[in-house]
Order: sequence, then structure tokens, then C-alpha cells
Amino acid sequence: MAQAPERPLLATRNLGKAYRRYRSESFRFMRLFGLPVKPAEERWVLRNLSLEVYPGEAVGIVGQNGAGKSTLLKLVSGTARASEGEVHLGGRVAAILELGLGFSPEFTGRQNVRHSGSLMGLTPRELDALMPGIEDFAEVGDYFDAPVQTYSSGMQVRVAFSVATAVRPELLIVDEALSVGDAYFQHKSFERIRRFREAGTALLIVSHDRSAIQALCSRAVLLDKGRMLLDGPPAAVMDYYNALLAEREASSIAVRHRDDGATETVSGTGQARVTALQLLDDGGREVETIHTGQRVALRIRVRVFEDLPVLVLGYQIKDRLGQSVFGTNTYHTRQALHGLRAGAEVVFSAHFQANLGPASYSVSTALVSTHTHLVDNFEWRDLALLFTVANPEHPFFEGAAWLPPQIVIEGP
Repeated sequence: MAQAPERPLLATRNLGKAYRRYRSESFRFMRLFGLPVKPAEERWVLRNLSLEVYPGEAVGIVGQNGAGKSTLLKLVSGTARASEGEVHLGGRVAAILELGLGFSPEFTGRQNVRHSGSLMGLTPRELDALMPGIEDFAEVGDYFDAPVQTYSSGMQVRVAFSVATAVRPELLIVDEALSVGDAYFQHKSFERIRRFREAGTALLIVSHDRSAIQALCSRAVLLDKGRMLLDGPPAAVMDYYNALLAEREASSIAVRHRDDGATETVSGTGQARVTALQLLDDGGREVETIHTGQRVALRIRVRVFEDLPVLVLGYQIKDRLGQSVFGTNTYHTRQALHGLRAGAEVVFSAHFQANLGPASYSVSTALVSTHTHLVDNFEWRDLALLFTVANPEHPFFEGAAWLPPQIVIEGP
């Protein structure tokens, strides 16, 4: 007998949210009773969004402020009501949304845990059994029995996350709240999320942290002005989002699917462009595979198409998940070029020792006027070059960096 297809834990169909203003409260009530009353003002913050999330899947929601990210999470978690469309949920949902949402500042942490837990459907007996674990995981000490109004923002996140994840949910929804926590608690929280995912929990997370999205998520969704712009692999979506952030009136964004299946994103005004990019060995030969610790050079040829007061070249080496391994630019190395004329060609050569672990890597390049592409983005090119690192010479090691130790043993 054929196995039944897996059903999504979350499915939205043409989901939308509008904020409406009426001429009077009587008009609002008339609309609630189904009468065809037009609002005086209607602003859509989310429109026609259809999305499915399956057990064990982690989906990152990214986009600029006002794109509709938090609105989507509120509609899914039930803290806001949709203006159109449907939300279908297939299990227990736990949500960590706006900082302190649902917490009473006059109540203690323990009292807020009981209140939040009851809203999650937990009985008093279940909360009694779970309370020691919630308190231990939050690690706020004596503050657990102090009013929440005395908490720092990080302490509120600790307690909110601890109670929301005290019982493994089928769907965990996390807004930007975790970003205000300290690094230790972020690692601790992400480790719990990873364990939940392995057990089948689906994750819906909003974050501006590229590393968090790419480390946790199997998919990413880009929202722009309330509509879904892209749904795909996290690295490709984050590259497109990065290009979107840098877009200006004279800018353009182009996406190219490479022969190896990777997605290359190029954005910018085109005032300067990379025309050639090579990885060279010590003998000046172009290579695609190098060895751990080998001396190599990135050779980058740039052509200037308009007069530029300042030109800065930056590059990043990324791992296969798109996370940065190393990056720098000529602003930071104090080698920015000034007064370039249209038609000029410049060749940059970055020599370095590739102390990298065995894996595949990519190189991204940026042509800008200062330390960031958010000021003048002449060209930003992701996945401009791919190369592989092998380790035929050194003892086995794990990780992205080769940091050979001298291990000293004393005794017995």
C-alpha cells in the first residue's frame, strides 16, 4: 500500500491582513455584521500569502522593516485576526513574539509562567511538574520570584523562551526576540531548537541574523511590502535580500542559475564591475582545488564605467551554507582608490594562506565607496567563484579553520 503523503503542520492560503479606518464606530459595527460598508482608509500589510511548513522543517522569514514578517507570525499564532485567507495548523503551537508580549509586569516570573502555561493548555499539575525545569533553563536566579518589571530585556527573553519550550511543540514560532538575549543563552536556545527539529518540530523564525537563518533553516522566505518575493534555499534568499537592501534607483538585481545548481545574485548601479576573478597558486596557475595551508591569491579585475571619487573592493569567503569564513575590504586595509576615471581598469591581488578545512567554498565580491554596500553599491556579486579545499598532507581535523595545536601532556 502506498504511504500517505506527509501533511503540513502549517498551511496558509491567500492570507492577508489589512488595517482599516472607518468614518465612525457605527460604520465599523455595520462592517462586522456583513454590511457592504467601505472603510475611509485601508492599508494592507500582508496579501495573498500561501505557505506550507512540514514536520521537522525550519523556515526563516526575512525582509525589511514593514515587509509583513511579524504580522505573518501573529496571524499564524492567533494573536491577530486575518482580513482574508485561511490558516490551518496541525498540532501544538508555541510562540515567542514581541518582547514581553503576554507578560504582566506586576507579576513575578513564576506567576507569568503559570499564566502563559495555562494559555498554552497546560494544567496546574503539569505546570508544577515542569516548573523546576523552566526555572533551571531560564537561569535568572532569585529574579524568578521578582516582578517582571524589574527584569532586563534579556531576562524576559530567558523566561519567555523557557516556558514556551517547556513542552516540545509541533510548531515553534520565534520572532526577533531572541536577538536581544546574551550570546550564551542564544547558543543554549538554538541547541534546544535543533533537538526539537530532530524530533519533528517545525520552526518558523523571523531574524535579521544571516548566520542564524542559514544555520537553523532549511528554507527561507523573503517578504517585501507584504508579499512573498522569494521562497528557496537560505543562502540564495539571503543573497537576494542582501542585494535588495543595497538597491537604489539606479540599481538592478540579476539572478543567474549556475551549471552546478548554485544561484548567483548580482546587484548594483554598474558604475564599476568585476570583469574577471581567478584563484591562483604560487606559480600563477588558475586552480579550482587547493590544499589546506596552501599559499594562493585571489586575482580580481575591475573595470570602471563612470568617474568615481572613491572605489573600495571587498571580498568574502563563505562556506557551503553561505556563512562568512573571512572577509575584508580595501577600506579597512587603508587601500581605497581615489579619483578613478571612466574606462580605467584595476587589478587587485589578495595573497593569503588557505588555512581552511576540507570542504567547498565560495567567494563574493563588492565594489563600493566606503566600508559598507549600503551607501554606494556599484556591484555586489555573490557566488562569483567556487573552489574546493582538500587535506592530503596534514593530520585529520574537523571544522572550517586549520589551527594546528602543540599539545603538551604532563604526568602521570
